[in-house]
Amino acid sequence: MTARQNIQEAEFFGVGSYTVGEAARLIGTSALNISRWMKGYTYRRHQVEHRIAPLWSSHWPIVDNHLEIGFRDLIELRFVKAFTEAGVGLLAIRNCLECARECVDDDRPFSTRRFETDGRTIFLESIERSGESKLLDLKKRQYVFRQVIERTFKDLDIEDDAVARWRPFNGKQSIVIDPHRSFGQPIASKYGVPTVALAQAVEAEGSVDRVARLFDVSPAVVRDAVKFEESLLSAA
Repeated sequence: MTARQNIQEAEFFGVGSYTVGEAARLIGTSALNISRWMKGYTYRRHQVEHRIAPLWSSHWPIVDNHLEIGFRDLIELRFVKAFTEAGVGLLAIRNCLECARECVDDDRPFSTRRFETDGRTIFLESIERSGESKLLDLKKRQYVFRQVIERTFKDLDIEDDAVARWRPFNGKQSIVIDPHRSFGQPIASKYGVPTVALAQAVEAEGSVDRVARLFDVSPAVVRDAVKFEESLLSAA
């Protein structure tokens, strides 16, 4: 391995790297949404072009219009997706992000321990600052925001005040996304084998037990890997 490859691996270690397509599959949204949230977009109204800025800048710089995002970006996007699905508008999310950055002192505030505990308060403060309170059913929004935070943090592991790992298969311990392992790709947590490799092997071999023996992985974990990969395909 060359010195340059060693440097590149060191840069990715603990950060993770995902294409737009990979991020979209993992959080269950469209690639278009990922691009719009992370790269911004333009639209025309009454012959005037308007530019909407990205919600934040990805950990990895955009090169030749190619977007790669880090693990913390992925978790932030997961929150954005959950909030939009719960009926929270992008303007409110953007305002909340800005307020949360100040309160938490982190460029990616949704994926912090502080946001887990104080997210609802931060949201209400951001709405108050924006002057939107008269336009919203605040009681309903408070409830929705609290529910989203509680539900989304359930399968996240926090260390050093920030999200360190995501257990993406119904919160089970068998599968993990950890930026310190396999560059943040989904793996069988106990064994370190990528879930996609296990699922593809089962498709090729036609037997969970045979694949379990080949990879020295428990059959239950192989089955979880297959179901997880199937869930990604169905969400695409």
